[in-house]
Amino acid sequence: MADHEVNLALIGGIAAVSLAVVLLVLLLALPSQRVPLQRLNPDAPPPDGALTRAAGALTGAVHKGLERRGALDITRALDEAGVKQTPQDFLVLIFLGSFVAGIVGYFFGNLLVAILFALAVPLIAGLVLNIKTERRRTAFADQLDDTLQLMASSLRAGHSLPQSLDAISKEADEPTSEEFARVTNESRVGRDLSAALADTAQRMKSQDFLWVTQAIAINRQAGGNLAEVLDGVAHTIRERNQIRRQVKSLSAEGKLSAIILMVLPILVGGFVFLTNPSYILKLTEHTIGWVMLGFAVVLYIVGGIWMRKTIQIKF
Repeated sequence: MADHEVNLALIGGIAAVSLAVVLLVLLLALPSQRVPLQRLNPDAPPPDGALTRAAGALTGAVHKGLERRGALDITRALDEAGVKQTPQDFLVLIFLGSFVAGIVGYFFGNLLVAILFALAVPLIAGLVLNIKTERRRTAFADQLDDTLQLMASSLRAGHSLPQSLDAISKEADEPTSEEFARVTNESRVGRDLSAALADTAQRMKSQDFLWVTQAIAINRQAGGNLAEVLDGVAHTIRERNQIRRQVKSLSAEGKLSAIILMVLPILVGGFVFLTNPSYILKLTEHTIGWVMLGFAVVLYIVGGIWMRKTIQIKF
């Protein structure tokens, strides 16, 4: 009887030890369900979702493709327009916009309308970039007179040319502050100041600022009072800006007429398409309709170019 009790106690002890070993192995082998440390920090950003990760993978793939083929034109266009987005993000947005526009066009029309809607998105994006670039260049030209006065005053106060440029980058309005900050940063990393200023003149398409750049380059080589030189250049630029504003005001009526003539066919065609799609889609059912559409597009483009050349006055 005693031996039987001893055997039961031994079996129970072995079973208990075995159960403890199994539990220890399971605790060590199973993944931990503890809360990550970053989730305990209230200032930590939330983890990326599936959509964010997918967008990051897409932009990463586009970035690799741009690195292989080069993206200098896109980068230059975004810089000139003052757009802060990277080229890969900009291209991804255009692709998604074309995809959505194609779906909308196919829903309201057919495959042809979907293709036209999809192609319209990059065209509109390019047009918006051109408009932003022209506005930015115009603002830079309008601010150039005050910029030169501020630079001359800073030089008379005893500051050096790099210090004057840095002061303009902090006190001037955009886009002058952005461009001069870029010049200052490039000169700090070792680039020649004259080359950085020349690139700014080329990027802004400003003949007036190119004169300023040449005057600064000559003064750095020959010496002299740079403040007086800048005052003379500023006086010439002030007179040119006055003439430019007069020309702009006189040609404003022609520009408005050109805009109305270019927008009116699109608005009328879009209204007719939305109210009576079958009336417009009949042009896609016969060969003569396609010929008429192609001829209308050619005339539209030729008329737009002709009106642009008429109202665009250079002096």
